[in-house]
Amino acid sequence: MGTLFAAVLLIVTGCLAIFQGIAAIANDDVYTRIGNYVFEFDLTAWGWIHLVIGIIAVLTGVGLIAGSNVARGAGIALASLSVLANFMWLPYQPWWSIIIIAIDVFIIWALCTSWTHAPATE
Repeated sequence: MGTLFAAVLLIVTGCLAIFQGIAAIANDDVYTRIGNYVFEFDLTAWGWIHLVIGIIAVLTGVGLIAGSNVARGAGIALASLSVLANFMWLPYQPWWSIIIIAIDVFIIWALCTSWTHAPATE
């Protein structure tokens, strides 16, 4: 049950990342310009990063619903990558990033704790 919920959350956060990426690519005026900081990229570059992560997250969520163990590993890796990307996105949208980071941490937890290994057959 945890895997199914994590898959749905991964699809939802992937769709939100796609919309976030499209908004950043289409019009740089959507997000507030900030001063210099360590992880500074152009907003269009951030838009492409979020768009690609979102598309892969949606596809991985569909794979999780189908029951793929490869998608489970990819989901853990992708949620970890999303945590890092949203941490670096904090100066642009702090509350949104914190919420997505919390959801991604839950996805990682759910995918790791619900992973059952079948005993080897002879």
